[in-house]
Amino acid sequence: MPQSYKSISPRKYFSGLIILVVLNFGLSGWLPTPALAQLSLPTSEASSDTVAVPDWPVDTLGRRTPRYAVQGFIEAIADEDYAKAALYLNLDRKQRKKGEQLAHTLQRLLDHGGKISPYSLISDSYNGNTDDNLGPDLERVGSVSANGESFDLFLEKTTDKAGGPIWLFSSQTVKRLPAEIEQTDPPFVDKVMPAMVVKNKWGGVPVGHWLAMVLMALLSYAISWGLVRTLELLLRVTWRRAKEEPVAGIIQAFTLPLQLYTALWLFFQFSQRAGISIIVRQKFSIITVIAGLLVFLLLLWRLIDVLGRFLERRMIRYQHQAGLSAVLFLRRGAKLAVMVFGVIGVLSTLGFDVTTGLAALGVGGLALALGAQKTVENFVGSVTLIADQPIRVGDFCKVGDTVGTVETIGMRSTRIRTNDRTVVTIPNGDFSSQRIENFAHRDRVWFHPTFTVRCDTSTEQLRYLLVELRAILYSHPKIDPASARVRFVGIGDFSYNLEVFSYVLTSDFNEFLEIQEDLLLRMMEVVEASGTGFAYPSQTVYLGRDTGISEEKAQAAEQKVKEWRNANDLPLPKFSPERIQSLRNKIPYPTENGNS
Repeated sequence: MPQSYKSISPRKYFSGLIILVVLNFGLSGWLPTPALAQLSLPTSEASSDTVAVPDWPVDTLGRRTPRYAVQGFIEAIADEDYAKAALYLNLDRKQRKKGEQLAHTLQRLLDHGGKISPYSLISDSYNGNTDDNLGPDLERVGSVSANGESFDLFLEKTTDKAGGPIWLFSSQTVKRLPAEIEQTDPPFVDKVMPAMVVKNKWGGVPVGHWLAMVLMALLSYAISWGLVRTLELLLRVTWRRAKEEPVAGIIQAFTLPLQLYTALWLFFQFSQRAGISIIVRQKFSIITVIAGLLVFLLLLWRLIDVLGRFLERRMIRYQHQAGLSAVLFLRRGAKLAVMVFGVIGVLSTLGFDVTTGLAALGVGGLALALGAQKTVENFVGSVTLIADQPIRVGDFCKVGDTVGTVETIGMRSTRIRTNDRTVVTIPNGDFSSQRIENFAHRDRVWFHPTFTVRCDTSTEQLRYLLVELRAILYSHPKIDPASARVRFVGIGDFSYNLEVFSYVLTSDFNEFLEIQEDLLLRMMEVVEASGTGFAYPSQTVYLGRDTGISEEKAQAAEQKVKEWRNANDLPLPKFSPERIQSLRNKIPYPTENGNS
């Protein structure tokens, strides 16, 4: 049987994968919330609202959902139409007279450090977000600070005369808006920008605010580049493994995404603290959400490359062609999945309804899977064989009724060279589901012949055989003494049956055949010396020239047993540990002259 080739254990195959998965999940807490939110597929919330088309009249202000209520308010204050903006506030009769003032107050609070969630993260459902533990008629959309006190901004659902939902800034939020705001200095951005760009407006906002957003984006990127490069340099100087693979590859994969993420975080902080108008910040929010999503996907893409290169080097080093093919295929598949999720996330952020597209993608994937069922089954089987490694190239094994040596493990099938020198090709889907017996993995070989001796053998001769056969096993240097035994196991129709059980201390089948040959010859000599012979399943006709069993040898064997019994030294039913130890390695093997 061929020796098994050196190969990689399953733990070494996928240890890198486990590390990267852990890093991915750990990093998800650092990534921008918008990015992670965009990766989520449509939930039951959206699907439940699209089951039936509502029959309500159109709300001209677009307040049917929380998202468009917030967007309508921002557009109204951008047009400086505070009378219209007041219609997005839930005002009682007394407050309606001050509606415009309250809308302007809310704008000032938002401009001075307040924040509102990006539009794409605000629910577009008529019922709002039902999973936020705020109740069915409330939606948290942001927060502001007034006179040293911070509080959240909520929308609440009301109904119009037709019974349709109308989302407004809640009455509790409106009550917390101060009648007067403490006098504060102009925003930082107005102080540093030229007066000309502060006085001139575009889109209801000073031109300086638009310019400041661009400058802050460049400044944020420059600062993040310096911070990340410094951190990378410190790692390479202070940590020796940072210069070695795969750690160096992982660090390189994180460098650009971490730099971009840091730039996004700094950009968000700068724009909020510099007093940039909420109108401008909301316009840029869609860019930051898409950028955050793309940074997350870029990180996944680069980690897939690092993991792929790491596994490819291992496959090439150990000449594992099937494993290399699987790694390349899975690498491309993972990148394709990243691209699909990226397109879905970007389209969803831009306001497109991706539910229909996802449903079509699911139906198409199901149809493809059914059409290529066998192909997919064989591919999954090959991945299972590579991961679990029940067999390797060069292993001698038995799969079902096929016995032979594994020649190749491909992406579709595995080829086995049989003892007849034919090649059997087994699809991996069938291969992985069958019972696989791998002879290459055994550490020793089972030696278990059963000797059938003639029925005219005396009991003393049987005792002689039991003792001498056991002595051979205990004395042989290639037999495991702990497992060795010879037992009189039964009386057959034509014989007495002696069963030998032992393990030969070798994993090489050719060497086992040599040792087995030596043992059988020695045991045949013992049977011959006992004066008996082997029995055969046939009738024996004794002619006059046949003397039968040797009376002389039978008497000698019986005399030997008698001497053991008289000396109280008959090692039955078993040998003592001392006697076994005294017999160890008494048989010279292999012999110099080749005689067993």
